Amino acid sequence: MPATASAGDFAAAASRGTLHAFAFALTAGFLTSLTPCVYPMIPITISVFGARGASSRGRAFLLATAYVAGIAVMFGTLGTTFALLGKAFGTFLANPFVVVPLALFFFAMAASMFGAFDLTLPASLHGRLSQVGGRGFAGAFLMGLVGGLIAAPCTGPPLAGILAYVATTRDAGHGFLLLATYAAGIGVPFWAIAGFSMQLPKSGPWMNAVKSVFGIALVVAGLYYLRPIVPALARFTARNNTFLIGTLVALGAGLALGAVHLSFSAGARQATRKAVAVALSVAGSFGFVSYLLTPEIRIEWLHSEPAAVAAARAQGKPLLVDFMADWCLPCQEMDVKVFGRADVAPTLDDFVLLRIDLSRENEDETLAPIKAKYHVETLPAVRIATPDGHVLAEINHLVGWQEFLGTARAARGATRE
Repeated sequence: MPATASAGDFAAAASRGTLHAFAFALTAGFLTSLTPCVYPMIPITISVFGARGASSRGRAFLLATAYVAGIAVMFGTLGTTFALLGKAFGTFLANPFVVVPLALFFFAMAASMFGAFDLTLPASLHGRLSQVGGRGFAGAFLMGLVGGLIAAPCTGPPLAGILAYVATTRDAGHGFLLLATYAAGIGVPFWAIAGFSMQLPKSGPWMNAVKSVFGIALVVAGLYYLRPIVPALARFTARNNTFLIGTLVALGAGLALGAVHLSFSAGARQATRKAVAVALSVAGSFGFVSYLLTPEIRIEWLHSEPAAVAAARAQGKPLLVDFMADWCLPCQEMDVKVFGRADVAPTLDDFVLLRIDLSRENEDETLAPIKAKYHVETLPAVRIATPDGHVLAEINHLVGWQEFLGTARAARGATRE
């Protein structure tokens, strides 16, 4: 897993499968627990809900679990909400008037992580939230519910990526579990202290290194969201070893030069060195994410439904219709894991390929009838149909390439009978 945890990084992790997505969420949560928003408060929080003075190690572990469960419910509910928002959230991400301010917000948060200014909750609000709950299991759970809010200034990079992914899958259960896994990552130090009486390292300069990691991640996240509206960013990719090695070299050089361990506040010379190092790390990280999201081969799609239908009739082939959107991360995964595979290409030759872009469907009145014709209500959506519109097969979620080939070949065989 890359050293950063941004929206683009999560998309890249998710493109490798469900297990990678959950592993990324857990690791990102753990990194969040090491930031100044959470780490210094861990021993105090444990003492408040009674785990530090518990009568047994088992009770202490259960108290910590109740606290982490509160965080999991809070974040899980957020994931469920974004999953149910689905299309609305994705449509917003296709609008430049939303994307540009969002990217600028990420860049501003990155500046805060690098020490340009402090981004924290007001002291009075922080104090009130810290007083919620008390000793015992119920108190620990209530403290967990607000614990995520206290950590909010440091949750931006990984949380943004996971929520963006959840919103485009529209799977409420999956969204809840992903965010709950992220919360479990935050809870690892709490379990370590309460259940195993471990002593955590003292707060110190190393925490600024963690903040720098998140700062780099936030810049990558901002660039990732700008990709659909900035052609130069979209073109910054290639699916070859030269590009891959270049991204890894840039990332490694940036880290070695001081992107993480140096400080912007230690004089002009060190600040300049860190700036160059951060730029190299961002370029390497963003390039690596772009590489992972770039298909091995490029497919030539038709984009006009009438033209595709006419071609299908002329060639005697069924249609393969891919409904996608720029903001749909599972659609990008389908490109990489299915359509972009060299071993899938021969089967695609048996179809007339049509791609319907729903990125701005609210602005194009012609898209609604096409969606209705092929019974499309969610993304990703793939339809195999005859030229007269009879649907032979439906795919309404991300599938592996073997499952896709089985479905496509069965549908093609049905047209030949």
